[in-house]
Amino acid sequence: MEKSYEEKIVIVGGGICGLATALALHRKGVESIVLEKSEKLRATGACIIMQPNGWRALNQLGIASKLRQTALPIQSGHYITVKDGKHTDLPVGNGGECRCLRRSDLMKTLAEELPPNTVRFGCKVVSIKVDANTSAYSILHLHDGTMLMPRVYKYFIYMLWGRYSICRISHIKVDACMQVIIGCDGVNSVVASIVGLNSSRHFSTCAIRGVTHYQTLHPFGTAFYLFDKDGVRLGLLPINHNDVYWFLTRKLTSTDSMVSKDQRLIKDSTVEAIKGFPNHITEMINNSDVDSLHLTDQIRYRAPWDLLRTKFCKGTVTLAGDALHAMAPFLAQGGSASLEDAVVLARCLSQNMGIALDPTGMKAARAALDQYAKERKMRVFWLSLETFVVGTMHDTSALLVKIKGKLEVVQDLLIPSHLEVKRV
Repeated sequence: MEKSYEEKIVIVGGGICGLATALALHRKGVESIVLEKSEKLRATGACIIMQPNGWRALNQLGIASKLRQTALPIQSGHYITVKDGKHTDLPVGNGGECRCLRRSDLMKTLAEELPPNTVRFGCKVVSIKVDANTSAYSILHLHDGTMLMPRVYKYFIYMLWGRYSICRISHIKVDACMQVIIGCDGVNSVVASIVGLNSSRHFSTCAIRGVTHYQTLHPFGTAFYLFDKDGVRLGLLPINHNDVYWFLTRKLTSTDSMVSKDQRLIKDSTVEAIKGFPNHITEMINNSDVDSLHLTDQIRYRAPWDLLRTKFCKGTVTLAGDALHAMAPFLAQGGSASLEDAVVLARCLSQNMGIALDPTGMKAARAALDQYAKERKMRVFWLSLETFVVGTMHDTSALLVKIKGKLEVVQDLLIPSHLEVKRV
């Protein structure tokens, strides 16, 4: 174990990115706490498709071997147009490792590797106040009145308020000292507004996800299948030999907001959308686990140009995961990119913790976050741009949809091969 530092880092959000960031910091001997508003680990959505870049990050987090035991490798891909039955081979993972993980398995594995009491459940962040003069110090307010603040502020408040105004703060609890805030609180991030990111946008496409269990072996082997008919696309990937994860995208309708609240209506809506699909696909949907069904009626994303013109940090506040670069699921890169964020951010913070003549730690924190922003900006921009292009094709006319197949040709141009996650 490397040298342990006293600086307290606060991570807002205990989803995949928040837990991964805490674990990456822990591997470097850097202490952090995770504030999660839910009362237990949350795993919205049944599964996550882990791409090769995600597996590289999981290897560096030290949990890849354990997770490989829970999921089959996806070894081939097939695109099928339902109307004419035409089959086309699809590249999977660009020749690298690709598996479909249950979100609950991933989050449980991340959480089990963290020190006790790293995650504080039931802690909802309601506001963040940044020092107007220096933009360096931030005070984080929780729903129960708790404040988290830097050491320099804590000392100042104790001395000033303790002497002159003790009666005015009797209702305020002052908790752990804080150097850095990392917003991992998803697409509706509270922290993002502090950094200055514009609100997320949404496509006019909805996504439905679910899992089907087969009593005997399912018929899909280790292949990814994508069926397409009249703008409705259904993809499926094996999790293991008995469980299959599937997802469907279609045009958003006026009733989807209501349907999303009832899992049986979600199943009925899915069956209706796949009329004319092969019988074994309809049977798979009918036999799906109702509790696994989830409908996202607004697929949200950050505009690529917003990422280019916005700084990734303000003072000692920064973002990671969907809070920074929310991506539509069309390329299945959101989770893998979030794990990359965690690995790179932990490395940047650990490398800068030893800056001399920096008693407050603020100089080190700002240097680390500037380095993180420099390394991640173009990487997440290209991923977000490609996702935006594909999402736009889903949303626009049939003429644009016809060129979707040509996207594979330019994919290597859009994302240069050298933009890979570095070692922690």
